[in-house]
Amino acid sequence: MAIEMKVPSVGESVSEVTIASWTKKDGDLVKMDEVICELESDKATFELPAEADGILRIVAPEGTTLPIGALICKIEAAGSSTAAAPSVAEAPKAAEAPAAAPVATKVIDVVVPAVGESISEVTIAAWSKKEGDSVKMDEVICELESDKATFELPSPENGVLTIVAQAGQVVPIGGVVAKITVGGAAAATSQPAAAPTASAAPAASETSYAAGHPSPVAAKVLAEKGIDPATVQGTGIGGRITKDDAVKAEKPAATPAPQTAQPAVAPAAAPASQEGRASRREKMTSLRKTIAKRLVAVKQETAMLTTFNEVDMKPIMDLRAKYKDKFKEVHGVGLGFMSFFTKACAIALKEFPLVNSYIDGDEIVFNDYADIAIAVSAPRGLVVPVIRSAEKLNFAQIESEVVRLAGKARENKLTIEEMTGGTFTITNGGIFGSMLSTPIINAPQSAILGMHNIVERAVVVNGEIVVRPIMYVALSYDHRTIDGKDSVSFLVRVKQLLEDPTRILLGV
Repeated sequence: MAIEMKVPSVGESVSEVTIASWTKKDGDLVKMDEVICELESDKATFELPAEADGILRIVAPEGTTLPIGALICKIEAAGSSTAAAPSVAEAPKAAEAPAAAPVATKVIDVVVPAVGESISEVTIAAWSKKEGDSVKMDEVICELESDKATFELPSPENGVLTIVAQAGQVVPIGGVVAKITVGGAAAATSQPAAAPTASAAPAASETSYAAGHPSPVAAKVLAEKGIDPATVQGTGIGGRITKDDAVKAEKPAATPAPQTAQPAVAPAAAPASQEGRASRREKMTSLRKTIAKRLVAVKQETAMLTTFNEVDMKPIMDLRAKYKDKFKEVHGVGLGFMSFFTKACAIALKEFPLVNSYIDGDEIVFNDYADIAIAVSAPRGLVVPVIRSAEKLNFAQIESEVVRLAGKARENKLTIEEMTGGTFTITNGGIFGSMLSTPIINAPQSAILGMHNIVERAVVVNGEIVVRPIMYVALSYDHRTIDGKDSVSFLVRVKQLLEDPTRILLGV
């Protein structure tokens, strides 16, 4: 009896995933809890383990986008592997069969797969193969585009491509976009090699179509690094470039050899000027496309406004200078600015609940807790892990969480749960040198605080001009729920707490 494996639920806001890569091949013997494939959503990448011992039967190839609950593969009981024995035993007979065998062909329809609950049709964005081209299983033949995302469509079999729907045509889910003719000439070319079976079989496996081809996740990592997949040695099945290969890969140093091969007639100045004015194109990753889509949606769907203030950082800097060594000795973690800002915001959110709310339909949802998200720049793009119940944490606990989440973000190991459910966000553009900015709200939240760089400025204190380390802070908020009075008062309260950090400790 075969066990059906389906896409598991991976988070409240995730409705579909993409099969990034299969770590096992169709027909492989797998064991329970052994990782068989890697799934990718617009927020994270995670592994799918086998639910039982048995033989793997792949239903959805790499690159397929599936909704939650869709069938990915089946696992047959190990005993059924005996069914494969007759085909092996009959292999020599097949070699002796007359040449009529290669003539038998079959035609497979390539249809638009289900790509999400709310998507009923897609557009053929571009064909990567031409009419009559020979294609291999899992090789990308075209790019489909919906109103939410763009994804690639792989060939289900080896064969010859016949295009049914042209580029730019809109096709419903389940509609036929192409046909693959399996057999015929493709099969005939493989028959002569049957004589030297001992040597031909290994050669075919060594030069598999997967050799040198990156998995979707690996392709994204290589694109972000600007590395040509052709320069990377794959260690995966059939020579496929895996995610680990891509992470470890380094961009090769440029060699002058190609330039020396240029004809002597070509003037030296021409190649130099062309090289200096070169441009290149890189396909957007799914994470970057999702970020872009959401940021534009926030600008269009909210009445976003930003208010500014400045904070005298001297009291916090003096406090850190006095206790940072002792703090690290006792708690094992450094004392940074983020714990002060997180605690100040948590206190102010409790006093101004509208800033800690969000709109859901015709209702405003108020949160009695402060789950504060911290924006982190990761290799794959901007991610926003969440510090849960920040109002209950002390400085050491907050600093530990910041270090833990930032480390996981840099290693691309954040889970869906660690990036969802925030009620308020803090972003620090100051670490990159930003003086002032208007941060965009992290939907469905209603507000975000922007920190900036600290610069010594001349200010007036008690009627005297003094030099103080000043930071500009910005609060972007949704004016549909938060009025000017609440937003300004919230920012003033944060300023008050930061300029007198004793208030944070005493809760006054």
